[in-house]
Amino acid sequence: MLDTMPTSEEIIALVGKSLYEVWNNLCALINERYDMECLWNKGGKAWKYEYKYRRGGKTLCALYAKENCVGFMVVLGKDERLKFEADKENYSKAVQEIYDNTHTYHDGKWVMFAPTDTSLFDDFIRLLSIKRKPNKK
Repeated sequence: MLDTMPTSEEIIALVGKSLYEVWNNLCALINERYDMECLWNKGGKAWKYEYKYRRGGKTLCALYAKENCVGFMVVLGKDERLKFEADKENYSKAVQEIYDNTHTYHDGKWVMFAPTDTSLFDDFIRLLSIKRKPNKK
């Protein structure tokens, strides 16, 4: 857990202005559809910050920040992977490739994206809806 949440200036200094906009746009998209608890954490060895969306003890997704890079992770369990795979051809080639190249663990696939623009956001929202139906009108 972080002692203090990073300021927008700190995030901009870390990832850069254009990636900060990608981050903000993705958060806005998630916040439009989901009423979740949002938690800031240290990002482990690979990332400086983690920003996790959770509700009822379950994580929907997490955003990550490090120097000149943002990450967006969705963990798909067995049933969620089956749902994705049944509809896989309707996702962009980029999302399909990242999914296919992600190692499958006993608890699912930890699918990490490194968005540099908003082009995959529709696919991200569809992935999230596999995990949990949007709970905002």
